Amino acid sequence: MSAQLLDGKSLSEKIIAGIQSQVTKRDVAGLAIPALAVILVGSDPASSIYVRNKRNACIKAGVRSISYDLPATTTQADLLALIDELNREVGVHGILVQMPLPAQIDPETVIERIHPDKDVDGFHPYNIGRLAVRMPTLRSCTPYGVMRLLALAHDDLKGLNAVVVGSSNHVGRPMGLELLLAGCTVTTCHRFTKNLAEFVGQADILVVAVGRAELVKGAWIKPGATVIDVGINRLDDGSLCGDVEFAPAAERAAWITPVPGGVGPMTVAMLLENTLQAAQAADKRMA
Repeated sequence: MSAQLLDGKSLSEKIIAGIQSQVTKRDVAGLAIPALAVILVGSDPASSIYVRNKRNACIKAGVRSISYDLPATTTQADLLALIDELNREVGVHGILVQMPLPAQIDPETVIERIHPDKDVDGFHPYNIGRLAVRMPTLRSCTPYGVMRLLALAHDDLKGLNAVVVGSSNHVGRPMGLELLLAGCTVTTCHRFTKNLAEFVGQADILVVAVGRAELVKGAWIKPGATVIDVGINRLDDGSLCGDVEFAPAAERAAWITPVPGGVGPMTVAMLLENTLQAAQAADKRMA
């Protein structure tokens, strides 16, 4: 068996083109152009690249990007004051604060300060809670993107065994909720899990998001499984790899995401889709 690739880059381009079409229709109808405020604190090289990619995607989608590049010495109080200002600004539909933040700023305080209606990353406890009670609004971008990728491989996920390796607030936990909402039987594995290979071997759907190069071995993969590798790691030789041992996994899986070009582009596409959704919700509140 040789797995088919789940091409996140191609799918994300189609989604962004669809968003651009809807934004154009909004403009013709005299509605506000969706606007995303992107805040970068400091000059971390990886964060700068991620932010640049998000701003470029905004251009492609016709979404207005508002940039705030703050020095690494920015205080938590100053960042919270900026968020408060953007929360009040009716012309801003989404607020994104790029993580990680400098040590003097508590990320959870920042996440909770963003109004849930403008939380286009889908990290706010309110939005995670809505997903937990099967009433999703703005959804965490990476898990939401994974669900869109899974739709390429599966018409229906009901009854499938889904295993999520990783339990972070931003990916693993909401990922489990998304799969549960889709009707999967869900197992979440984490650093205290014993016999990880045994759980992985039971997965019809495997999602790995831990940030450890090739943690999951290809030999563990259930034949015919769908493998979603969220991780992206840089090796000593400068090359990139995921959290799953790709080549042997691809020999056993039916579908697998490449690294890079799999989940990453989908995360950005879902960010823009959330921004459009936030603008549409704002229209209704102002009607």
